[in-house]
Amino acid sequence: MSGVVSGLIGLRVLDAHMHLDDLPEQGVRITAADCVARMDEAGVDAAVVMTFVEAPQGGGDPLSRIAAACAQYPGRLIGFVRLHPAYGDEARRLLEHAVTQLGFRGLKLHPVGSLVHPAEPSSVALVREAARLGVPVLFHCGDEALCTPYQIAALARACPEATVILGHMGGYHHVDDAIAVGEELPNVVLETSAMPYPEKIAEAVSRVGAERVIFGSDGPMCSPRLEIEKVRLAGLRPGDARRVLGENVAELLGLTR
Repeated sequence: MSGVVSGLIGLRVLDAHMHLDDLPEQGVRITAADCVARMDEAGVDAAVVMTFVEAPQGGGDPLSRIAAACAQYPGRLIGFVRLHPAYGDEARRLLEHAVTQLGFRGLKLHPVGSLVHPAEPSSVALVREAARLGVPVLFHCGDEALCTPYQIAALARACPEATVILGHMGGYHHVDDAIAVGEELPNVVLETSAMPYPEKIAEAVSRVGAERVIFGSDGPMCSPRLEIEKVRLAGLRPGDARRVLGENVAELLGLTR
């Protein structure tokens, strides 16, 4: 484990947000080995991985790509399935297959990629299916249309039984909104990746609670090592840092059972 991490918490570090995919037509090829190399450099023990494309619309077989990566690195890589809500019953079928047959631990929704509003009926139905299956839902939550915190909050209100993770916790310009949504809605969790303000991590922990803030890197495009340093710069108490950097993710994904 790297000095950055061992000096900070001295226990497992779990990254809630990484990507891999093989999209030759787009010039994108990020392998499981690329992810693990970045994790090793930063001292990350395990990471959630997902594709850039939404199944079933994406090229090839996105579920198989993630399943193969997790099989290649058991215990290191944990699958989330990224789906397009507009495919309705097919998307729900793929979610159930990913969770019950492939061992995936969560759902990723990217409203900018799918162009489906978070509170549109197809999104609500898919999130309710995730809740039924007992897995959390990670949303891309930033500054673009369709993915701001209050737009996703409408979904979280409609699905109080679901755990809704705000990936990037509002990006650059909507961080305060993300923290306010977390204060208002107990089923919302804030994830730290690619959000540039360490002091906002500390504010989120203070206002929302350390148990509902989780570490993510958005790697390997963003540096997991840099993202961990951002948490260190937040100046959290050791117990809160342990929760943010690992314990909360383990609990959300059922890894403590």
